[in-house]
Amino acid sequence: MNHKRQAELERKTSETAVRVQLDIDGTGQRNISTGIPFLNHMLNLFAAHGLFDLTIAAQGDIEIDFHHTVEDVGLCLGEAFAKALGDRKGICRYGHAVVPMDEALAEVTIDLSNRPFWHFDFPEHLEYAGAFPASLAKEWLRAFATRCGMNLHVSIRYGENDHHIIEAVFKALGRALSQAVTMNPRITGVPSTKGSL
Repeated sequence: MNHKRQAELERKTSETAVRVQLDIDGTGQRNISTGIPFLNHMLNLFAAHGLFDLTIAAQGDIEIDFHHTVEDVGLCLGEAFAKALGDRKGICRYGHAVVPMDEALAEVTIDLSNRPFWHFDFPEHLEYAGAFPASLAKEWLRAFATRCGMNLHVSIRYGENDHHIIEAVFKALGRALSQAVTMNPRITGVPSTKGSL
């Protein structure tokens, strides 16, 4: 691999200010500060299990709602991955991981197809992980997949504790994405019979 797969970007709106630094080929070093402790925790797990070096600094109107910050962090991180991946030549493209967290089991399958799509199979009982509305996990995943150009399928096979369920998802996402972005020396171009992604 001749080039560094890194990206740095900022997003500023009237609701949020987000800065992201990413090194896909890292070791899992991270410095996450979003103002939302549970989101910090999930992003730390994602980076650690994906072995991505990741710095995120976000400020938002969390006194009103977590939604704007959660979504914009997802958008920025997805865009950072898309930028760092470039033309996506030589990547494995697909990734899959099944991760347990105590009584919960989450399955994540991704395709870095550059055609955003998502399917979420979450339990209906999901409500809150501490003060974090569980529905915002879906909002983050949707924003991330959209800007990354990712086909993302998330299935909760079973689980009772909302925190455990969401944690298993973020760990599985990191591991599945780590597989998908891995360079395969046998792939000389874009991993598609169409010739482009």
